[in-house]
Amino acid sequence: MSAVDNFSRAQEFAVQADVAYPVPFYDRTLWKAAVDHAYYAATQEAGNRDYNAYLAQLYTKTQWWINAYNAWNRLGELNDAEKQWASLSAAKLAFLALQRGDKAAARTYVEKGMSWADSASLQALMKRL
Repeated sequence: MSAVDNFSRAQEFAVQADVAYPVPFYDRTLWKAAVDHAYYAATQEAGNRDYNAYLAQLYTKTQWWINAYNAWNRLGELNDAEKQWASLSAAKLAFLALQRGDKAAARTYVEKGMSWADSASLQALMKRL
């Protein structure tokens, strides 16, 4: 399949998954297909920002936090909506780092998240550091 075909399939599977499942997770068949096809498209055309941004969004939506965070980080300059998605992934990773007692990692995620978009969650996490 071409990158265009993979991207189109990713979007189709994501729409189907939104209807089929109450909560999005990568391990759900349709979400997995959406993410996988988005990954193929982004890999086939690594310089295509739209493909990479869509992959980052799907990673975030399916709660694959580390992949989401890394994907947003690689994109560089983000628009306002993307900053919100990216900030959410950072907040989730900061929370998980705090849960395992890694305050240094949590601080890194909180600071990066705040650089994208400040939120009540990030502020609450910062107070715990």
